[in-house]
Amino acid sequence: MEEALSRARERIEQASSNAIDPSQTRAAFERARTQMEALTQMGAELEAILPEEIGLAVREGLRSETLPVARQLAELRGLTNQLIRRLAELKQEIEAERLARVEDLGLLVDLIAGGWRGVDERLARIEEGLNGGRATVYSIQRDSA
Repeated sequence: MEEALSRARERIEQASSNAIDPSQTRAAFERARTQMEALTQMGAELEAILPEEIGLAVREGLRSETLPVARQLAELRGLTNQLIRRLAELKQEIEAERLARVEDLGLLVDLIAGGWRGVDERLARIEEGLNGGRATVYSIQRDSA
């Protein structure tokens, strides 16, 4: 560390006394110019390549990430459409069953009403027979023993 500080002090003294060798200065400027040109060329190459490479990388990244999502969305859309169709079919089946049960209930009501009409007609004939004097009705009592 001390060595580096002593060399730096020597250079500072040389610079202040204008004792720097002009050939060393030219060589330093030449090295700096060469390095600047290399840096400029590298910057131009990067400037030409980077936008294309970045765009390609972004497109590839998006493609690899969005392709599975697109497949999942398509699958979800298909499943949703299938669910809608099945629900529509279920609705139709339930409506048909309901109408069939209503028809069955109507038939049952007609059968019960017809049966009661038959019972009513028989009772009417029995009453008519009792009131008309054609039949004699005897009361049967049990013996209480």
